Amino acid sequence: MLTKDNKRNRLDSLSTVVLAIYLILLLWLVLFKFSFDIISVLQDHQSRGFNLIPFTGQLKEMVSNLVVFVPFGLLLGTNFKQITLWQKLAIISIFSVAVEMIQFVLAIGVTDITDVAMNTLGGLAGLLLYKIGEKRIDSVKKDYSINIVCILLMALFLVFRFFILRVKY
Repeated sequence: MLTKDNKRNRLDSLSTVVLAIYLILLLWLVLFKFSFDIISVLQDHQSRGFNLIPFTGQLKEMVSNLVVFVPFGLLLGTNFKQITLWQKLAIISIFSVAVEMIQFVLAIGVTDITDVAMNTLGGLAGLLLYKIGEKRIDSVKKDYSINIVCILLMALFLVFRFFILRVKY
């Protein structure tokens, strides 16, 4: 029989793995749009843009950026209970800025301040959802639920990529 500490340790390990897989998929999505031919993306699709005027893009893209970063906030909540909400939000913002900078350096897209803002807002939404859940749901149940939902969402993204999405690279 598993003790409460053993259950928590297993859950913490699961949370770490889920966060790592999520970040890999997120980078693959944001940088390479789920393309398998990354070399081709780097060689043949050189376009570099820089947009410092916020909220001038398409609403659909802004909403997508927000939604795809909500799990980041939730997973930071499950993995880093010892740091403050503001520190977690800083991690999300720094990650978003870093990804935008990588896009610029590799010339694989437009570096856009709107993306940083929407990514950060999405992460903040996830952090706030986690914080709300802290007051209403048992910690272990909440963290297991978040991990399971994130696993299911990642599986859906992969099914979508392999069977539906046709990358245009």
